Amino acid sequence: MINIVLVEPEIPQNAGNIVRTCAAIGANLYMVKPLGFEMDEKHFRRAHLDYDLLAHVYVIDSIKELWEKYPDKAFFYASTKSKKTYDAVQYPKDCFIVFGKESYGLSETILKNNYDKCIRIPMIEGARSLNLSNSVAIIAYEAMRQQGFENLQNFGELTGRIELD
Repeated sequence: MINIVLVEPEIPQNAGNIVRTCAAIGANLYMVKPLGFEMDEKHFRRAHLDYDLLAHVYVIDSIKELWEKYPDKAFFYASTKSKKTYDAVQYPKDCFIVFGKESYGLSETILKNNYDKCIRIPMIEGARSLNLSNSVAIIAYEAMRQQGFENLQNFGELTGRIELD
């Protein structure tokens, strides 16, 4: 299992989509206050549908809480400012992958103090960033791939056929 951390998420639709991704892969989701929306906001509820029944979502006051509670766990920090790509690291079980808010990303302090653990998604020159929920999905599935998609259902080969006119 992996843990996804959203530091001060601002857009309820993104957070709702991330709830769905975390539910689909069995990841814990930690959302660090302040949130840019209310947990009962209609856009958040609509985006996560009923996946909150499968998800483990925790709202916490600070990322420091996680660092103190899990001092021996691996933390990775997503940032467009990193030189290391997300596929260049090994994600151990129970690691934490931390994402910043949509408008700014992670604070300079977090990035400077953890630069050796920062990762990025490659993009063409001039592209500032990807949507937060897309970024979470890309990196989370890489971590799950490295862990052999443990505990994720394997449907095997397709048995149906699609016929085109």
